[in-house]
Amino acid sequence: MANQLFASCFLFLLHFHLAAAQSFIGVNYGQVADNLPPPDATARLLRSTSIGKVRLYGADPAMIGALANTGIGILIGVSNGEIPAMASDPGVARNWVASNVLPFYPASKITTINVGNEVLYSGDPNLRSQLLPAMKNLQNALVSASLGGKVKVSTVHGMSLLKSSAPPSAGSFDPAVTDLLRGLLSFNKATGSQFLINPYPFFAYQSDPTPETLAFCLFQPNSGRFDSGTKLRYTNMFDAQVDAVRSALNAMGFNDVEIGVAETGWPYKGDSTEVGPSLENAKAYIGNLVAHLRSLVGTPLMPGKSVDTYLFALYDENLKPGPTSERSFGLFRLDSTMTYDAGLSTSSVPTPSTPTPTTPAAPSPKGNVWCVPKQGATDAQLQANIDYVCGLGYDCRPIQPGGSCFTPNTLLSHASYAMNLLYQTSGRNPWNCDFSQTALLTSTNPSYDGCTYPSGGIA
Repeated sequence: MANQLFASCFLFLLHFHLAAAQSFIGVNYGQVADNLPPPDATARLLRSTSIGKVRLYGADPAMIGALANTGIGILIGVSNGEIPAMASDPGVARNWVASNVLPFYPASKITTINVGNEVLYSGDPNLRSQLLPAMKNLQNALVSASLGGKVKVSTVHGMSLLKSSAPPSAGSFDPAVTDLLRGLLSFNKATGSQFLINPYPFFAYQSDPTPETLAFCLFQPNSGRFDSGTKLRYTNMFDAQVDAVRSALNAMGFNDVEIGVAETGWPYKGDSTEVGPSLENAKAYIGNLVAHLRSLVGTPLMPGKSVDTYLFALYDENLKPGPTSERSFGLFRLDSTMTYDAGLSTSSVPTPSTPTPTTPAAPSPKGNVWCVPKQGATDAQLQANIDYVCGLGYDCRPIQPGGSCFTPNTLLSHASYAMNLLYQTSGRNPWNCDFSQTALLTSTNPSYDGCTYPSGGIA
């Protein structure tokens, strides 16, 4: 009975832990298509998932209305074509808010208005100069409507904004847009809005299609990449790209401007000439990214806090031009079934799993034993073990900043705690303490000071 109670409590806490992290996970709802389900069907689909927010590229009233009283956060958009009029006439901004926000808020949880998309590299110098005035007029319109601070205003940037991105500590922005960018960042800082970016490890892999780069992009075991500037090791491209932006922001003196990811995804299908698109790769990228966000491990430069991330995309958009991959990012089919299971359905909340043993099962050890790293395990292996355990949804808060086992802040110490956590709560079988042959069992209790390692597990 005690063991059953422990198991029930563990699963309750696991689901609570995951539910608390859902606000970090959003999805893009593109509408360059002529076959999309009606808005109410899309709203029902979103409610059946663990997705906490949705990004619209415009301000579709039917979709905004369908999301009323769902609790789902909504990012709506001002198109590039609307920017000139909004920049030159404050009345245009007031009318836009009156038409697209006031009729729906707060029943529809509009959180952000995004002005334009990758405007700084649109090729239109006039549009670039009009972006900040449009954002300011929109902000003033929100303040006049008593929504200042409740609904944020920002704009989305592409990764081409970076002049340098490797290693992440060398991240810096293109000097050609620095002056414009400084004004936009000052606006982000003054209003508390996020600096929104579009990182795509998929494109990084296309430019370097090697097995090691693919593993790095898909959050799969790899040797990692060492940043000599910070002495930090990166085990996935997403963190490296986000931290490159963090470094660039810090270098300009905007350490307190928060980053948000407006788009990231991986196509599940492509043309025969395209490198990277596949169902297997898409499932690995999105599934592992979702697990990474839920772990709350953060990035090496921003530990202990997940970056708000909108996945691309909810459905395929059949009218988009370009290669097949452009029309093959949909997480869900038009009948609301999953293209692949990335752990987004509320019925597929990940729970700890037990790897299938490849050798005949040995009896579980008797007495108290703990699972710890083998001597000689590399930093990359230790980090991969931490990401694996925390990514499955285990409670890794004790090894996050402020946790009882955060100190000493070393990969060896954190991996030891995480590996033992999985072993103790997934059956205490020998194969639960394998970790690609980087772990061993010990009868010596590794607990110390106020850090208590679990023992006993679920029998």
